[in-house]
Amino acid sequence: MTKGADTRDRILREAESLAGSLGLDGLTIGVLARTLDLSKSGLFAHFGSREGLQLAVLQRAADRFDHDVLFPALRAKSGEPRLRALCDHWLAWERTRVAHGGDLLAAAAFELDDRPGVVRDYLVRIQQRWLGSLATACTIATENGHFHHDVEPDPWVREALGIILAHRVARRLLGDAHADARAANAMDALFARARATHKPKKRRAA
Repeated sequence: MTKGADTRDRILREAESLAGSLGLDGLTIGVLARTLDLSKSGLFAHFGSREGLQLAVLQRAADRFDHDVLFPALRAKSGEPRLRALCDHWLAWERTRVAHGGDLLAAAAFELDDRPGVVRDYLVRIQQRWLGSLATACTIATENGHFHHDVEPDPWVREALGIILAHRVARRLLGDAHADARAANAMDALFARARATHKPKKRRAA
């Protein structure tokens, strides 16, 4: 890593930490400059604007999500095994991030839901991409005979999302000591309801 890239990475690590405690709205060039004891002009040279900084922080969080959740799960076999891996890694990510101050992507979804702009637009795109990946995996699980033929991908994914969001509220806001177990049980039940009872006959390659 070059010196410039190393400096940018250090800045983004601190910016992400600040966003976790202050929210994206509280993350400004001025606040970050004071925290790092750097000049505002130096930070503007890296990011161009407050929105540029916020976008860079979200991109960093999205890249880590892909590294920790999406890419490992894609190594699982096509169909239900891959969908299960995606959901298990997703729940593990949420559980881990809650324990370390919260999932910035999830927090930003609530913070930016009614704030138009390029930062919100980017967040919408990456969330849609992730939910689309789940829907595709669900479709393949049905086509491969792992799920019942009448399982619809979009409603199934919305239920999975509901489990994740409920877990976040239960664990982070309400301090529910049983939040992890309840979320895991709910995810098990979601898969069990969708699972076909007959032997798979039709398969689709990854």
